[in-house]
Amino acid sequence: MLGALAFLTIAGTGRTPDGRTMRWFPLAGSALGLLVGATWWAADQAFPPLLAAAIVVAVDLTITGLLHVDGLADSADGLLPHLDRDRRLEVMADPTTGAFAVAVVAVVIMVRVVALGSQPVAVGLIVGLWCVSRSAMALVALTRPYARPGGLAAAFLGDRLAPALAVTGIVVGGALATATDGRAGLAATAAFLVGAVAVVALAQRRIGGFTGDVLGALGLVGETLALVVAAAKW
Repeated sequence: MLGALAFLTIAGTGRTPDGRTMRWFPLAGSALGLLVGATWWAADQAFPPLLAAAIVVAVDLTITGLLHVDGLADSADGLLPHLDRDRRLEVMADPTTGAFAVAVVAVVIMVRVVALGSQPVAVGLIVGLWCVSRSAMALVALTRPYARPGGLAAAFLGDRLAPALAVTGIVVGGALATATDGRAGLAATAAFLVGAVAVVALAQRRIGGFTGDVLGALGLVGETLALVVAAAKW
């Protein structure tokens, strides 16, 4: 658990992840979701909905150390332009940021703020979706080919128990989201899965598998699509 939190958040810096780290991703995602959801509830008590939503997004970005945003940015720069496979991987490893990254990250953050500000506070929905998100990251990492051998995610691979726990996390997280927000929660969970699958399919087609950046991208894209669907007028 500590290894998962150390990797996914700014807490526990310096702890080295190992092959068992991903089995804790669902629980770590739930803990993150609880913190983000509690922030949403508290901010909503003191501020207008849109400002409260902006605070929530800022807190989420802070506690994750921009890890997933960095993955989204690198994935946008590497997967969206017309490049060959080797060049895509080079771009994704490059710390500089291009136009695709700036545009995609800006849109995603803006949409997350507006989506949260357009619906009632639902702590359980956030806990469930954040659990589904980290569970999906683990499941993809443990079942799809790794496109960059020797990269950061290599330290996580090889745990036989983790895939089953990841599937359990997706089911439990989706159930919690549904129990909290009814049809909207169920639809939001389905929307997350659609968004995540789309990102993974794009990565599979263009680089032949996943990287750590792709995991961050699938989480943010899936969560954002889920929040938009949850905010619909059900």
